[in-house]
Amino acid sequence: MSGLAELGRVLVVAPHPDDEILGCGGTMARLVKEGHEVDVLVATRGKPPAFSADSVAQVRGEMAKAHALLGITRRHELDLPAAALDTVPAAEVNAAIGSVIDAVAPDTLLLPFLGDIHGDHAIVFQAAMVAARPRHDAAPSRVLCYETLSETNWYAPPVTPGFQPNVFVDVSTTLDRKLDAFRCFASQIRAFPEERSIEALEALARMRGATVHLRAAEAFVNIRQIIR
Repeated sequence: MSGLAELGRVLVVAPHPDDEILGCGGTMARLVKEGHEVDVLVATRGKPPAFSADSVAQVRGEMAKAHALLGITRRHELDLPAAALDTVPAAEVNAAIGSVIDAVAPDTLLLPFLGDIHGDHAIVFQAAMVAARPRHDAAPSRVLCYETLSETNWYAPPVTPGFQPNVFVDVSTTLDRKLDAFRCFASQIRAFPEERSIEALEALARMRGATVHLRAAEAFVNIRQIIR
């Protein structure tokens, strides 16, 4: 039996397009390969004047290509304002994200990390955790947080929460697919040694893998697991 079999139906919650690829693209590719349903919730959309209509359309198109390459089951796109979630009442954010989580009823939630430097990430994490409260039988059995290059490691631990992974997923066979999916985001790729580069993304996977004697891995923090 696959080591991923227990994850069941998976919902990946991404604050912005490409966060899900950076954080768990290899895991998603492996899940799809092994027959799991993988939904992706993208919480925000760029709004003018901060984001032009052309740039938003480009990123959404890049995301669609990346998801098609990975074989994502369904994509759920919300219209919350990117880089401005702190201007939206918490109840509104909670309701929007909660409605998708309730509809999908995932066994496993993959979330951004609370300690990421981007405020949108923390708000999305908190909203998802509100929806994931174990108050009924359909609540997610496990909640894992992924790391996002240039977000998860740029805050100020130990003043802020530090990413200390305790779950590692072997992505040795799907790392190339993850990198190809990120290549779809031409507007987001930067030249090495910037973190949002193909080289840095591969280096992180190799380093995370080596810490647990794997050729490549993605790392997660286990927030909660319910064994039924």
